[in-house]
Amino acid sequence: MANNNRNQNNNGKMTVQEAGRKGGEATSNNHNQEFYQEIGRKGGEASNGNNQNNNGNNNGGKMSREEAGRKGGEASRRNNNNNNNN
Repeated sequence: MANNNRNQNNNGKMTVQEAGRKGGEATSNNHNQEFYQEIGRKGGEASNGNNQNNNGNNNGGKMSREEAGRKGGEASRRNNNNNNNN
């Protein structure tokens, strides 16, 4: 009897893991290989675009390492100049 309830919590509700498994199975039954290839391609394009730092300014609003280093160097130089003038 206990094995029949292995996918339910104490409230008789479906666990998150069970819901995810069932949803994945339903999606798998409703879609073919081309569907998965297409969403994989779209996901790859989206993540590739966000990882291009300063190449075409498509960096998702993040500063490139080069730009961060330049700004940090400028700030450091300003701080050193201010300390030397005091």
